[in-house]
Amino acid sequence: MKVLFATPETAPWVKTGGLGDVSAALPPALAALGHDVAVLLPAYAGLERIAGDLAGVFSLPAEGPWPAAQLLRLRIGGGGTTLLLLACPALYARPGTPYGAPGGGDHPDNALRFGLLARVAALLGTAGSPIPGWQAGVVHANDWPSALVPLYLRQAREAGDATAARSVLTIHNLAFQGVYPMEKADLLGIAPRHRGVDGVEFWGQLSMLKAGLQFADAITTVSPTYAREIQTEAQGFALDGVLRAHAARLHGVINGIDTAVWNPATDPLIAARYDAARLGGKAACKAALQARLKLAAEPGALLFGLVGRLTAQKGIDLVVAGAGGLLARGGQLAVLGSGDAALQAALADLAARHPGRVGAAIGFDETLAHQIEAGADCFLMPSRFEPCGLNQMYSQAYGTPPLVAPVGGLADTVDDGVTGFVMREAGSQSAFDEAMARVAAAWRKPGDWWRIQRAGMQRDFSWARPAADYAALYAGLAAAG
Repeated sequence: MKVLFATPETAPWVKTGGLGDVSAALPPALAALGHDVAVLLPAYAGLERIAGDLAGVFSLPAEGPWPAAQLLRLRIGGGGTTLLLLACPALYARPGTPYGAPGGGDHPDNALRFGLLARVAALLGTAGSPIPGWQAGVVHANDWPSALVPLYLRQAREAGDATAARSVLTIHNLAFQGVYPMEKADLLGIAPRHRGVDGVEFWGQLSMLKAGLQFADAITTVSPTYAREIQTEAQGFALDGVLRAHAARLHGVINGIDTAVWNPATDPLIAARYDAARLGGKAACKAALQARLKLAAEPGALLFGLVGRLTAQKGIDLVVAGAGGLLARGGQLAVLGSGDAALQAALADLAARHPGRVGAAIGFDETLAHQIEAGADCFLMPSRFEPCGLNQMYSQAYGTPPLVAPVGGLADTVDDGVTGFVMREAGSQSAFDEAMARVAAAWRKPGDWWRIQRAGMQRDFSWARPAADYAALYAGLAAAG
């Protein structure tokens, strides 16, 4: 099948979270199954210099509110996928993240920026595809920045294009919805008949994500548990009713991890390589991590690691409040991340008050992220909600049993007492502290700890099964016409 994967970010070129990793790993896994896969990505500043074989430049003339643009078709590496860069310098070639300026805050024209991404993605799935001889049979949109794709494809079918592609929308995080004033509907080319409550209307405004949920031929999210959670009022972010209405089209498909990148047996970023049969290298990784973060060189200290956004959603406040108990047991803490200013300050203060016991690196460093996964003894991930999560899978692959909350993909990928430790409830300080005590008790029994490490390292978290699940979903949509 010809599959177009439309995304606002793709690692290693642009990444703000798990979506960037998924966009880098799932398309090659689908290509490995024999599908013709193209990834559509905005040409943000600097991306025009991506190394690859230029296989074509296709013009997109200005039309109505849409500015002129180009598609640059690149063959990248040996993964079997094609990268389509959507080049429109006025919209994309600017400093900052894909979504906002360097100083913070969203770009004011994000509705147009991501509306264009969705429009071009939909065009590539219609008879009017700008690439001669290539029309997607399925367009796979991701999160709110490309969530207008299903609506545009529906409008193409309503206009008489019987060949218009089927659409899949994946929710990576329901909390981000692309909500704008309803007057943007004219700018975005949304037909008046689709502007009501059964279309894009969301509390008097326009929601790009709701549009995708209403019109997608299939909706997926990144774990079975999260698929159930988002149909509840507590975690539905006011879209739970829409999701319940479309529950028959909602599928939970757990993400995989890139096992070529996240593999302790081959990882070039860690101090020593090791695997489930030969765990000796992990001690060297722990010593190297302690040295890098100026922690005391104590092989027997229970070293906890944490990598991620420093927000309440991730349960970082539980870690800060529980650090006293951790340290009282002789433990150590290694943190890498950025986010809420108060949490950053609290972690920096912990490190200052406990030199040699707490190391906090504010920001992001890919090498250090790998070193924490390999060098820590236990990885902390007590999230209040977590659609899928990747670090708990990285941790198990690296023989670093994770401590997680019983939510989303964490519940689906960590077996309590077998491959890691699961809190009895999310968001509870007492549940976090109790789980920490269970970690410490297991650590004092080397045989038990070794069995937990081995069990996690023997799990298959590759993209092979998720890719097969998506391929089967695509095939079903194609067969349904």
